Amino acid sequence: MEELDAEPPLMVVPGADPSARQLCFAWGPAEVLVCETRFDRTGGSRPGRAGSGPSAPGLSARVAGSADGGASASRVFVVRKDEDIYIHTLRKLFNESHGIFIGLQRSEEELAGKSRKAHLVQVSKNYRSVIRACMEDMHQAAISARDPALQNQYSTQVSILSAMELIWNLCEILFVEAAAAGPLLLRLLDWVRLHVCDVDNMVREVLSSEDPSKHELFWNVVDVFVLQGRMDEARHLLSKEASANPTSMNMYRILDDLMKKMPVPSLNNIQTLTEMELKWQHWHEECQRYLQDGTFASNSHMESICKILLGDEDAILEKKELMTTWYHFLVTQLLYSHPTVKPMELRFYAQSSMDLFLGGECSPEPLDTILMAAFEFEIHQVIKECSIALSNWWFVAHLTDLLDHCKLLQSHNLYFGSNMREFLLLEYASGLFSHHSLWQLGVDYFDYCPEYGRVYLELHIERIPLNTEQKALKVLRICEQRQMQEQVRSICKIMAMKALRNNRLGSALSWSIRAKDAAFATLISDRFLKDYCERGSFSDLDLIDNLGPSMLLSDRLTFLDDTSVSEPLVLLPSEHPAPDSTCKYREFHRLYGEKRFSEAARLLLMLMTAHIAPCSFWMTLLTDALPLLEQKEVIFSAEQTYELMRCLEDLTAGKSDKQKFQDDNVETMKVEMLRLALARNLARVIVKEGTLEAS
Repeated sequence: MEELDAEPPLMVVPGADPSARQLCFAWGPAEVLVCETRFDRTGGSRPGRAGSGPSAPGLSARVAGSADGGASASRVFVVRKDEDIYIHTLRKLFNESHGIFIGLQRSEEELAGKSRKAHLVQVSKNYRSVIRACMEDMHQAAISARDPALQNQYSTQVSILSAMELIWNLCEILFVEAAAAGPLLLRLLDWVRLHVCDVDNMVREVLSSEDPSKHELFWNVVDVFVLQGRMDEARHLLSKEASANPTSMNMYRILDDLMKKMPVPSLNNIQTLTEMELKWQHWHEECQRYLQDGTFASNSHMESICKILLGDEDAILEKKELMTTWYHFLVTQLLYSHPTVKPMELRFYAQSSMDLFLGGECSPEPLDTILMAAFEFEIHQVIKECSIALSNWWFVAHLTDLLDHCKLLQSHNLYFGSNMREFLLLEYASGLFSHHSLWQLGVDYFDYCPEYGRVYLELHIERIPLNTEQKALKVLRICEQRQMQEQVRSICKIMAMKALRNNRLGSALSWSIRAKDAAFATLISDRFLKDYCERGSFSDLDLIDNLGPSMLLSDRLTFLDDTSVSEPLVLLPSEHPAPDSTCKYREFHRLYGEKRFSEAARLLLMLMTAHIAPCSFWMTLLTDALPLLEQKEVIFSAEQTYELMRCLEDLTAGKSDKQKFQDDNVETMKVEMLRLALARNLARVIVKEGTLEAS
C-alpha cells in the first residue's frame, strides 16, 4: 500500500515542444492535478505549485522560467471523477439512499408475489422522497445564498434533482408498478400534477384575489385544472363565474354536469375496461351533441373547455403555453381521447405528441430523449441516456439496482463479464471512495457486487489516506470483517512505519504485532533495547508487560515480555520460546528486585546462551551481571562463570583492532571490570567448591 501523504511527482506530456507551454499533471486516487508549465533555459521543468493543502479548481499559481527569463501566470485545476460527491448539500442524498439500498438487498429473499411488488414500489417511493427532500434543501440554500455563483450552482442542482425525480417517477409507474390500462392513466395524471408545477404561482394568485372570476388569469387557471384532469377544482372556480354572471348559469350547469359525469378509470378494478369504454363513449357523444348544438357558442371560454373535453387536438394545442411540456400535452390527450390506453401503446402517442408540441421549432432536449425512451419501454436506453446526461452515477446506479430486483434486466450482460447493475454500482462506489468520509458508504455497495465487488474494494481501500489512527482502525475493521488479510497487513505496516517515524515505539510495536510482521517487530524491539541502553529504562511498559501470546511472533518480543510463571525453562539456541517461557529480560529485573539472585543469574545466563537476546545487547546483560558477581554470597557456579567468560570473549573477539581503538573508554573499562569480576568470582567458586569436596 502506497502512502498518500507524500507529494505526487509532476509529469509532463511526452514529446511536447520544450520551448512552448505544455500540460503538467499528477495522478491521485480519484482525481488529476493539471497545470501548465514551461521549460527554463537549463531544460528543467518548472511547474506551478498547488501547495500542500487540497487544491481547488482555478487555484492561482506562478510558473517561473519562461524562455525570456520572465515569469508567467498559470492556473492549477483539479479534475475529479465525480464532482457531485463534494457538494455538501447532496450528502443527504448519498447517506439516506444508502440505507434504502441496503434495506432492499437484505429484504429481497424474504418477499414474494404481490407483497414483493408492493415492497419494490415502496422502495421506489422512498428513493423519490429522498430526492425531493434534497431538492427542497438545495432550493432553500439557493434562496439564502448571497454569492451569485453559489446561487447559480444551487439552482442548477435543483433543476437536475427535479429532472431526476421526474424520470424516476415515470420509471416507477411504467416498470416497477407496471400499471395496467385504466390505472395507468391515473398514475400519469398524478405524475403530471406533481412535476408540472409552473402554473402553481398563477393558481395561488387567482385564488387569493378578492374576486377570482374577475381576475385576468381566471380562465387560464380553469383551463389548467381541466388540462390536468382536476375537475372538482375546475367546477369550483366555474361556480364563482356562474354566481358573478347569472346569464351564463345555464351554460355553467350543462358544462358542470358534463365535467361531473366524465368517466374516470378505477384504481380498484371495480369496472372492466369494456364498461369504461362504453361509458366514456356515451359521455363523449353527449359532449359532441352540446358542442354541435351551439350550447356554448356565446362563451368562447366554455366552448374551448368543451372542445378540450372532446379531445380536440387543436383546442388543446392552443393551451400550449399553459402545459409547458410535451408530456403534459400527451397525458391531456390520453385523458380526453384514449383513457384506456395500454402500456405498449404509449410509444405511438408519445412520439406523436412530442412532434406536434415541438412542431419542428426545436430539437428534443436530453430529458425529452430519456422520457421518450421510457415511454417506448427501452429500459437500457433510459439508463444509457441518463448516464450521459446526468452529472453523477447515483441515479443510474440505484435505478438500475431497483429494476434488476424487478427482474427487468436479467437478460442483459455486458461484453466484459459484469452485468449492467454491477457495472454501475461499481462506478458509483468508486466515486464515493474519492471522498474523505463517504468512502464508508462505498464499502457496502462493493459488498453487493458479487463478481467484481471484492476486487474493487481491495484496490480502493488501499488508496484511502490513513491520516489518523482512528481512521486506520476503521479501515482495518472493514478489512478484518471481510478476511482481507493482505490489506490488513499492509495497513498495519503503514501505521507501524508512521509511528516509528514519530518515535512512538509502543504504537509501532502494536501495529507490527497486528500485522504479524516478525521482521518489523524485531526491528522495533531492537529500538526498545537501544533506548534502554541510552536511558536506562523502558518506555511503554504496559504494552511490553501484556504482550501475551504475541511474544511468539519474534524472539525479540519474547526477550522483552514480562509474563511470569513458576519456573524458567532453558532453551536450546535452535528452539523458539514456548508460550510459558520466562526467558525474558523484564523477568530478570523482577527477580533481581525480589533478591532472588540465583534465579535471576540463571535467567540472565540463559538469555545469552539461548541466543534470545541480540548480541548487540550482550554487553548490557553482562554489565547487569556485575552486581551478582560482587555479591558476598557466590551466585554463579564455575560452569556458569565459564559461560559468562565465553560470552564476553565472543562479544569482543568479533571486533577488529580498529574498532577496538575507536571504542570509547567507558566500554573498555566495562570489559576490564567484567574480566576482573569474572576472575574473582571464578576463584571464589573454586575455593568454595574445593572446600565442599574436602568436607
